[in-house]
Amino acid sequence: MVGRLKGKVALVTGGSSGIGRASAVAFAREGASVVIGDVDERGSQQTILQIQEVGGIGQFVSADVTDAAEVAALISRTVDLHGHIDCAFNNAGITGDTGAGSSAADCTIDNWDRVFGINLRGVWLCMKHEIIQMLKQCGGVIVNMASAAGLVGIGNAAYTASKHGVVGLTKSAALSYSKEGIRVNAVCPSYISTPLIQSIVQTNPQFEEQMINFHPIGRLGRPEEVAETVVWLCSDAASFVTGHALAVDGAATAR
Repeated sequence: MVGRLKGKVALVTGGSSGIGRASAVAFAREGASVVIGDVDERGSQQTILQIQEVGGIGQFVSADVTDAAEVAALISRTVDLHGHIDCAFNNAGITGDTGAGSSAADCTIDNWDRVFGINLRGVWLCMKHEIIQMLKQCGGVIVNMASAAGLVGIGNAAYTASKHGVVGLTKSAALSYSKEGIRVNAVCPSYISTPLIQSIVQTNPQFEEQMINFHPIGRLGRPEEVAETVVWLCSDAASFVTGHALAVDGAATAR
């Protein structure tokens, strides 16, 4: 199956670690040239080293997904480097406050605005400029990072609402642009063993058991498992799949 994206160009936001890094490397392994848009240059450069280790080509472009001008520049720079964008994984996101202040009544305005700014506005801004480019080139594929919390409710109000928003935005865009050759889907992971989750476990060890028990499959997910799903959605193997929010969650939302 290696080479499913040979000759393609893939853009990954939030590619400096976790699922974004795993996806960037997976894109490269499948033959795509990869551009990473992120605010973390050091982490992104480490991802590029991993891309090079699998024989791929990767470049870093500094971009804050909440800033319209920087997003526009990210798309423009990607096109300058490679001429087109075939696949875009809008992965950048945050959880925001996860403690007692995460419920609807206790969530602060600052936390709400920050979570929505990155998780939903950021995805929309990226989609806006990616779609404009893909219309010029007569097609492309977009995958948005949603969450299992975009399919069911959890206690973190801002995060849950923002991810439900990503799912709705994905479906709306798929309806609008399917006839233009643009497919738009979302992935909805549950608890994945990323550096963020690992840091939470280090400070709250009992939370690991809770996260594992959340999954009927009996373990945390791996970033590479989500990455493989993203690559599949971007490949011709998923050519009839659009407007779908795909759970990658060990059956957590099947209850």
